[in-house]
Amino acid sequence: MKMACAEQKTTQQATLYASGADFCRIFEDEMSRLYLLSFLLTADYDTAVECFVGGLEDCQKANTVFKDWTGSWARRTIVQNAIRMIQPRPGRGAAGRVLSEAITGSATTESAMPGLTTTGLTMIAAIGRLSVFERFVFVMSVLESHTDQECSLLLNTTRGDVVSARTHALQQITVSGELNPKPVSVPYPLYGGRSSWQTT
Repeated sequence: MKMACAEQKTTQQATLYASGADFCRIFEDEMSRLYLLSFLLTADYDTAVECFVGGLEDCQKANTVFKDWTGSWARRTIVQNAIRMIQPRPGRGAAGRVLSEAITGSATTESAMPGLTTTGLTMIAAIGRLSVFERFVFVMSVLESHTDQECSLLLNTTRGDVVSARTHALQQITVSGELNPKPVSVPYPLYGGRSSWQTT
């Protein structure tokens, strides 16, 4: 009887929780979105690949993650890896010129992120002109919909720093004409057909 109950519990857990194969499937199905997230945060193609691969490896090691959470868990892990690698801090670093220049007329962009729309490329360039910390806050809070509290905890900073950085980032991107001045939660689609950040 005890053995039967143990087997039933194991079966239920296997049904509820994600396996390494489940995470591999998420990273394969959402490769473009997850790599683009890595790239926007790290601002470097090679570092983005490292962040992406590290995210997959970390997810595969995760325990007791519900299957319904695999997508959001994968994106959160990518964000955490990028923060660990880049270590963004308020007031640190000039505008991300490398990110802006890298995607403008670059054949590398087409091979690394095929299917990007012209508007998507322009949006990435606008994001790339933000400071490192503002870029992280913009991607995390506007594109990934993290709350101010979540951003402050992940970035190890105050909510005031997060709000200030997001406000300035939105002003900069709005002034550049890449966002409608009206409040938005999701930017123009970066990939044709739908927003790259559309919830799955």
